[in-house]
Amino acid sequence: MRKRSVIAVTSAATVGVLGFLVAPPAQAAEYVSALKVRGVQYDAPGRDSNSCSSGNTHQEYLTVKNYSRTKTVNLRGYLVKDAAGNRFVFRANHYLQPGDYVRLRGGHGTDSDAKNVVYRDNCNFLWNNDRDTIYLVKPTGSRADAHSYTKSGSDRDGNGYIAFHS
Repeated sequence: MRKRSVIAVTSAATVGVLGFLVAPPAQAAEYVSALKVRGVQYDAPGRDSNSCSSGNTHQEYLTVKNYSRTKTVNLRGYLVKDAAGNRFVFRANHYLQPGDYVRLRGGHGTDSDAKNVVYRDNCNFLWNNDRDTIYLVKPTGSRADAHSYTKSGSDRDGNGYIAFHS
């Protein structure tokens, strides 16, 4: 009787360890969405200045891409925010065809489907230079994508740009 108990406990422990070894890390969760954050220029080139007339906030951007092979997605109602609660909502219709992308830039400018650009109409920087978390939220309120980064751990070449999805 004792041998069977020990074998059952050992087998259960082995299954538990194997289950632990193959389980994905919590931060690797993928959200079900055609839209994903492709990358972020979180540290704009040059000396940081959020002056609307002479600053470099327009060089800070987030790229959102439609990874669907068949579905066109309207960005209207999608929310982009950071860990501190800074936010931008796409208020106008902006259609992304399959494989298409848009760059959400800081500063002021003219939104353009042809040039794949939307401006935040705000000259303050959105992304922190040392670390931040980026959230892309569907109009329904559920997350489409989320990524955390640190300058020292995520930006291997130190150029201020991090790619999340290719």
